[in-house]
Amino acid sequence: GCHIALDEAGIKVGNYYASEIDKYAMAVTQHNYPNTIQIGSVTDWNDWDIDWSSIDLVTCGFPCQSWSLAGKQLGDKDERGMLFWTMLDVIKNVLHHNPKAKFLMENVKMKKEFEQYITKHTEEALGRVDKILINSALVSAQNRNRIYWSNIDGITQPGDKSIVLKDILDMTIDTTLSEKELGYMKRSESTKKFLPRLESRVMNLNEKSRTITSSIAKGVPHGVIERPCELKEFNNNSLCHHIATATDIKGNDSIKRVYAESGKSPTMTTCTGGHREPKVLCGAVRGRYNDEGKIHQQLELRFDGKTNSLTTVQKDNVVVTPPTYRKLTVLECERLQTVPDNYTLVVDSKGKQIISNSQRYKMIGNGFTINVIAHIFSFMYNKTES
Repeated sequence: GCHIALDEAGIKVGNYYASEIDKYAMAVTQHNYPNTIQIGSVTDWNDWDIDWSSIDLVTCGFPCQSWSLAGKQLGDKDERGMLFWTMLDVIKNVLHHNPKAKFLMENVKMKKEFEQYITKHTEEALGRVDKILINSALVSAQNRNRIYWSNIDGITQPGDKSIVLKDILDMTIDTTLSEKELGYMKRSESTKKFLPRLESRVMNLNEKSRTITSSIAKGVPHGVIERPCELKEFNNNSLCHHIATATDIKGNDSIKRVYAESGKSPTMTTCTGGHREPKVLCGAVRGRYNDEGKIHQQLELRFDGKTNSLTTVQKDNVVVTPPTYRKLTVLECERLQTVPDNYTLVVDSKGKQIISNSQRYKMIGNGFTINVIAHIFSFMYNKTES
């Protein structure tokens, strides 16, 4: 994501080196920035054949699992946490060869003890370092607190763009199942228990319906399906409007939370299974005038059991009874991270998608919020970076 942010900040890039071991993330990088030089695992940095004096900027995010409030909080007693020291070694080596180089480190919001520990040892290894906590909610529709350590001068908080979930929702998606898909599911023993719920959400079975997916795995369609949930009151003063609880999945309460499009999304994770994708309440799609006087489509909800006024536009007359929710699509999650639309979509010469949506969710959750990084980079001088 750093290369996108450099572009957004207007900083020209000469040589861009990437230390990555995830083959899917590497494939996306090379698809979008084919001149990127892949140099392998960061643990092998002593063997990298690069001109260290040519490096002007180092960006990095050491593994958060061992430092996060949500983890076991073992810090550098965890093997993953030890990569913090590897990261400092790399930056220290760059600064040794180019004292004017800049660096940017990122991690999750953590307990004060860890925060002070990282800051102390970063200062001892690298010299002056400034620390700032920035919530991605200021520049995106996602509530994502992250700490940034850097020697870039003068970094301030970005301005609040007042972006909420409804601003990133894809109003072109279709949550209906085709007759072919429904027939497949009826023949699948493993999904018979889902049929009553899914059939209740299939519309226009006697008419043509746009298929929501090109493949079906384990009898469950990929894509967007409306699911049942129970409404609850939410706090208007909170960033995320937790408006309902999913009733069709088991697990921790946090993964059952459904959010209204009037607030922010919860923090993106790697979303690797277990229904961890952010969820949004479904409702009516209405055309509204924006501040520029142009019509845009937005999701609206009614809770009084009545329909909207009848118009000649069918989609403007949808009532949610009972309330349903859906998982956010990959495209919408890209927008939460302010990544360009379909940046993680890679297809072959025949137009076939070669990186699964599961891997796309994962790399998006692992990445930066681009507009935050671009804001930080805006405090750098505009020159060619290597």
